[in-house]
Amino acid sequence: MSEMREHWSGSLGFVLAAAGSAVGLGNIWKFPYIAGENGGGAFVAVYLICIAIIGFPIMLCEITMGRRTQKNPVGAFKALSPRKSHLANFIGFCMLFTAIALLFFQHYGYAVVLLILGSLVIRYGWTVVGIVGVFTGVIILSYYSVVGGWTLGYIIKSFSGELTYVKESAASASFDAFKNNIGWVITMQLGFIFLCALILLKGVRDGIEKWSKILMPLLFFLLIVLILRGLTLPGATKGVNFMLSPKMSNLSAESILIALGHAFFTLSLGMGTMITYGSYISREQNIFMSTLSIVVLDTVMAICAGLAIFPSVFAMGFKEAAGPGLVFNVLPAVFNSIPGGLGWLWAGLFFILLAIAALTSGISMLEVVIAFFVDEVKWSRKKAVIITASATAALGVLSAISISSWNRLEWLHIALVKTFGVESTGFFEVMDKLSSNWLLPLGGLSIAIFVGWIWGTKKAVEEIRHGSHNFADVHLISLLAGLKDDPSHNNSKYHVLTLASMWGIFIRFITPVAVMAAFLYEIGWLTFK
Repeated sequence: MSEMREHWSGSLGFVLAAAGSAVGLGNIWKFPYIAGENGGGAFVAVYLICIAIIGFPIMLCEITMGRRTQKNPVGAFKALSPRKSHLANFIGFCMLFTAIALLFFQHYGYAVVLLILGSLVIRYGWTVVGIVGVFTGVIILSYYSVVGGWTLGYIIKSFSGELTYVKESAASASFDAFKNNIGWVITMQLGFIFLCALILLKGVRDGIEKWSKILMPLLFFLLIVLILRGLTLPGATKGVNFMLSPKMSNLSAESILIALGHAFFTLSLGMGTMITYGSYISREQNIFMSTLSIVVLDTVMAICAGLAIFPSVFAMGFKEAAGPGLVFNVLPAVFNSIPGGLGWLWAGLFFILLAIAALTSGISMLEVVIAFFVDEVKWSRKKAVIITASATAALGVLSAISISSWNRLEWLHIALVKTFGVESTGFFEVMDKLSSNWLLPLGGLSIAIFVGWIWGTKKAVEEIRHGSHNFADVHLISLLAGLKDDPSHNNSKYHVLTLASMWGIFIRFITPVAVMAAFLYEIGWLTFK
């Protein structure tokens, strides 16, 4: 008799765990900056629309697939796929024909990849989407764990008094020295993976859910503390204006594509995380409201992160920056410039906040792989955790030793250039671009098409109805007008504009087009010049 599948204790546990997966480093260092650069409050409004177009529909798809099958991404696609899919076969043969064409143009690396993928699609159909999703989780966590390790290292540096500089140039030099100290970086990276594995060894309720209930409130508390501290500084309103004041002149067609892309990437979509987390939900839970809660929490956290960062940056006279430059170069100097002599404390609290965001996302990515081996290969959870964590850590070491240079992995650089013509600054960048630009958007697109056209929105809605009856039958206009419970305005026999029908239209038509547009922009095929 197989071991009974674990479930979340309730909606709160699931929402906090899934929100923890969605709230990652990108929310804290990327969203505030791109909002400020692309129209401020106008961009935030566009972003919320994009969340409704891409984020919410695809997340609901993934969670519904997971709960319906009670399986990992591979098992979910295998269980819901038809025996034969003409669309899957068509896609598979297109891949094979493209591979043959690439061979004539001597693009051997891409040709081999497409030959393998095309053969797998023809043989296994839509299940390949789940397989690629598991593979994507390993790739992302391998390099994500390096950045997670940086946050742990900077917590130590903060509380040991090493971050005492007040100039950005000194902070930058310190960060470069830190990144190039390979032994220290690898130690921190392995420590981050170890923390993820330690939580996951305890299982779903005693591990993921228990720690999510501790870490997510702590994350929110730290954000509030940093917001209050930043807003009390003279000149802090400049930072708020930078991020939230509507600047229509900065809002362009390119800004909309950036919003589309970030709406997709910020919610941990396209790699099966939400399918896996959804598989631990009981059928009594309202997955429609849970999905809505996750999306709202993720967006609120992203806006709060901006309010925690930019008031201090502008108040202290520093220039805004994006990515690691903002987090590891600018902010330590900003905190040390704040009067009161407690720069080490504010820096320490901020990097604890960053580490929590990284940790809750890291455990979700590793859980996708663990669930696959537990469900499909029938490994024990302990064995799955140890092997997958070890393999991911080993792959992450390659990213750790080649952040900005191929000097230590020149053999791999030569192989990639000869095989794929890849020119990049390091293995870290290769893994980042492969997952963010290709695997995640194609995974999300495949999920939307699969639910909308293969499994079918009708079957999906039947599953969503369990625990959330109003989702399918409430009339959209009645809901907006405050007449949700009025019988004359809530009869699905006469009204077809329901939440379910709107979701079906989005997932079949609007969402795939939006994901495709974001995908083409990310790989550089759609530009505005």
